[in-house]
Amino acid sequence: MTRPTLTQSTGPAHTRILGIGGVRGENLVTNDEIAGPIDSSDEWIRQRTGIVTRARAGAETDVLDLAEQAARRAVEHAGLTGADIDAVILSTVTYFHQTPAGAAIIADRIGATPAAAFDISAACAGYCYGIGQADALVRSGAARHVLVIGAEKMSDFIDPTDRSISFLLGDGAGAVVIGPSDTPGIGPTVWGSDGGQAQAIRQTHSWKETQTGAGWPTLRQEGQSVFKWAVWQMAPVAQKAMDAAGVTADDIEAFIPHQANMRIIDQMIKQLKLPETVVVARDIADTGNTSAASIPLATERLLREGKVSSGALALQIGFGAGLVYAAQVVVLP
Repeated sequence: MTRPTLTQSTGPAHTRILGIGGVRGENLVTNDEIAGPIDSSDEWIRQRTGIVTRARAGAETDVLDLAEQAARRAVEHAGLTGADIDAVILSTVTYFHQTPAGAAIIADRIGATPAAAFDISAACAGYCYGIGQADALVRSGAARHVLVIGAEKMSDFIDPTDRSISFLLGDGAGAVVIGPSDTPGIGPTVWGSDGGQAQAIRQTHSWKETQTGAGWPTLRQEGQSVFKWAVWQMAPVAQKAMDAAGVTADDIEAFIPHQANMRIIDQMIKQLKLPETVVVARDIADTGNTSAASIPLATERLLREGKVSSGALALQIGFGAGLVYAAQVVVLP
């Protein structure tokens, strides 16, 4: 028997970000409002993190509401409609349902059905993971336009008395549409994980343990361990992303790291020896740490405020619980 040769799909040689959208929680929570339960102060929080306020959504808003708003804005910015989207990737760790995927619900809400839809759980690196997957889907011919969303309602998982991570967290969603391009617009993704350090950022206990009276799970982190890992091990990852894209620090026009901590951002700039001309995203100051949403939100803000222009080369890197990380150089929409 002669077996037929399978046909494999192929797509365009290049991709880029076609549109972007973002939304933040409507309530700005000041340091003074949260300092009491953690026995802290506005001055201590600013010095340790660079955060002045954090954006948090109201009780009536859930993570899919935030994701939908960001998705609609990104699709509109790309000059498309929901019917043009072939796949939806939602990165989140704060959606309460393990099934069905939140991405499928978002696809339906924006009129993208029957687009492929799936969720990914890669914490603060999830957006960059999604970019890598979307780039591959388009170039393989599996999809023409892919919607990537990073959305979190972190305030659903905070302990007001925890001074390891809860006071950092905010709510929001950012989204982009990835599609074909005549020239390269997304560099190779450099990514990985270190599960040996999984306890560094974690839930206090599993959902199953809530059945036995453990209470609502919240987030914790080992601050010093995470700080050292982010500063000393993530800068080399960012450098590898530049090398893989064939660019140098002098070519980079914007640096958009995960908005985890202003001190981490400053140390990474030094490690990478970025020129002073590079525009650095510092959205954390008044939005807080929004996990998977932080990089697209920071990107959208830089573009909206005119601090960078369309076509600029940006180095982006996400890192967080897992421990997981991902970085790429992208052309801004």
